[in-house]
Amino acid sequence: MVIFAWITYPSREERDAINAKVMADPRLSSDKWTMPFDGKRMIYGGFKSFIEL
Repeated sequence: MVIFAWITYPSREERDAINAKVMADPRLSSDKWTMPFDGKRMIYGGFKSFIEL
């Protein structure tokens, strides 16, 4: 399953302010960051269709 999402902002200035706050969050700068999934399994796991057109 592929999921795509996006965020819309009222203005560019508000977007820039929010992004600055997010990037200043200390949880994002941790040295203990690891991938939340095994990339090898994701790449080689294969795909299965659930809708046939």
